[in-house]
Amino acid sequence: MTPAELQQLSIAALEDLKGVDVLSIDVSDRTTVTDWMVVATGTSQRHVKSLANEVSEKAKAAGVRPLGVEGDGDADWVLVDLGDVIVHIMTRESRDFYSLEKLWSVTAAERENDDTTPTDDAAAN
Repeated sequence: MTPAELQQLSIAALEDLKGVDVLSIDVSDRTTVTDWMVVATGTSQRHVKSLANEVSEKAKAAGVRPLGVEGDGDADWVLVDLGDVIVHIMTRESRDFYSLEKLWSVTAAERENDDTTPTDDAAAN
């Protein structure tokens, strides 16, 4: 599975369970750790856990074994590492506090224009 296909699978899994403010960021030109970061908000800790589980299960069904899942004990921020795609699922409070979009220099205008397609480089300026 290509990184772009894995990114789309992750987005679809998040949208299937009504993840909020799903944002995809192409970080391939900024780090060697991963190609894509997908960020989503859950409406509660339980919702965050459910979203993370859905991403993991859809990846496994597609033949991709998650490299790790971190943070599911407290569930304010759960990270699902799929190798070429890292999925961050957070409560609204955690997402506002950590502001990953700012960390990766995604502006409000870019966020509004993000259609989460693999050809979209949300981090380009």
